Amino acid sequence: MTGPDPTAESPDGLSISDLETAILGEAPTMRAGEVAEAAGVSGDDARRLWRALGFPDAGDQPAFNSADREALELVTRTVSDSGIDFETMLRLTRAIGHTVSRLADWQMATVSTALEEFASGDLSSPEALQTALDLVENQVPNFDQLLVYAWRRHLAAAVSRIEVLGANDDDLHVPQATVGFADLVSFTALSNELDEHEIGELVEVFETRCSDVIADHNGRVIKTLGDSVLFMEADPVQAIDIALDIIGVIGGDERLPDVRLGLATGPVVLRMGDVYGPPVNLAARFTTVARRNRVIIDQRTAELLPAVAFETRPLPARPIRGFGDLEPFTVRRTRPRH
Repeated sequence: MTGPDPTAESPDGLSISDLETAILGEAPTMRAGEVAEAAGVSGDDARRLWRALGFPDAGDQPAFNSADREALELVTRTVSDSGIDFETMLRLTRAIGHTVSRLADWQMATVSTALEEFASGDLSSPEALQTALDLVENQVPNFDQLLVYAWRRHLAAAVSRIEVLGANDDDLHVPQATVGFADLVSFTALSNELDEHEIGELVEVFETRCSDVIADHNGRVIKTLGDSVLFMEADPVQAIDIALDIIGVIGGDERLPDVRLGLATGPVVLRMGDVYGPPVNLAARFTTVARRNRVIIDQRTAELLPAVAFETRPLPARPIRGFGDLEPFTVRRTRPRH
């Protein structure tokens, strides 16, 4: 469905631009050069920060207001007072932009679904626009507080992870972690049979249930890709518990496709909220050879599991793209968890 024209007005005079102004607090009145000058930063630095947030160049159009000026001033003060250099600040800004962009899209999709139901699918109707405006004016301050609260909580959790994993530079080099990849079976074929709302609901259920299981075992969701979830866990036993529980809640639900999981253990690098390294690639590759509702692990993970609680069995060697011929392992729990 094509989105409404931002300049189109409803019969009572409301437009999408009114919603944008309500969200931003005031209409844009300054051009790029003007906001940079007002904030006391160079046009090049202002442009780099704007791009780091994920926005295209505004050209010569009035696209900025006092909040943008204050944000630039805040960056300048932070660089000056904290000792953080501008390039580091740019990386932090890019991380914020990338994360908040996804959050905004997710929130907008959720709100739009509710508004579509309220306005019979017409987001440009007076009723939908007025409802959206009321939501922005009355609830955005609450979301502001919730966002800051959640960020502080996650920041505290990140500090704890760094202490446990022993970071000592800009990138977090983790000597050993278990990475897991959960992948829905035949998702592409299934998505061709569903409408957009059914696909959205299926993906949301899958991601939500996986995230709940991972959180229950103190794991960390690295990212979700619609039909797959990438997670990381410092303890391989907990990682196996996550994998088996995901199969329990996803593979055991007749409304959802089956799921396959691959796990691998080894050194990884955390950067910009993502994780890199051979275990990530290997775990993803294993999902292509795992049977439905089964877990496939690498030799290192198998070696780290206590024999009194788990039984592992090597499978015949097979070509794994990028790794040559490898023997994956199946795993099952032989003793109930405590």
